[in-house]
Amino acid sequence: MVQDLLTALGLVLVIEGLLYAVFLTPMRAMIRAALDMSDNQLRISGLVTMAIGVVVVWLVRL
Repeated sequence: MVQDLLTALGLVLVIEGLLYAVFLTPMRAMIRAALDMSDNQLRISGLVTMAIGVVVVWLVRL
């Protein structure tokens, strides 16, 4: 299980790094937009994203 968790973390870092390397300008715009959002909007966005991730992992592990 720890190996799976570390693999998932590594993949997240690879994907995030790739996004910043390839799409720098849109990523900067996204960060600016996030700074303009309220705390509640960011919290809800994070919870929705987390829920989608849980569903994807659950579907893959079926």
